[in-house]
Amino acid sequence: MWVKYLQEPKVLQHKIFTKKVLNVVSKIPKGKLMTYLQVAKNAGSPRAYRAVGTILRTNFRESQKQFPIAEFQPVPCHRVIRSDGKVGEYALGIKKKEALLEQEGHVIDEHKIKLPNYL
Repeated sequence: MWVKYLQEPKVLQHKIFTKKVLNVVSKIPKGKLMTYLQVAKNAGSPRAYRAVGTILRTNFRESQKQFPIAEFQPVPCHRVIRSDGKVGEYALGIKKKEALLEQEGHVIDEHKIKLPNYL
């Protein structure tokens, strides 16, 4: 039953889009940012920016370790922010996301980040 479901075109498209999103995000260098919209555009589906958030929300397993994408590089989903400059959600909490972004040199005020560091 599941094998048939996983072979359906919509499911296959979703898996392909997920891989594209994780590939795009894995290439965001330290100190740079992208918005959910930019990631969706770069993954080939500009209207799927909300799906990007859903995909990135699953970037952590129960052990709270990121899953690797390419050559065992973790996916830096903390480098993806909202288009309005707010840091957005994070599986480990907003405070953790803000701390990671600040470690990379970003200035954050009231959950909002200065925007000149976009890719």
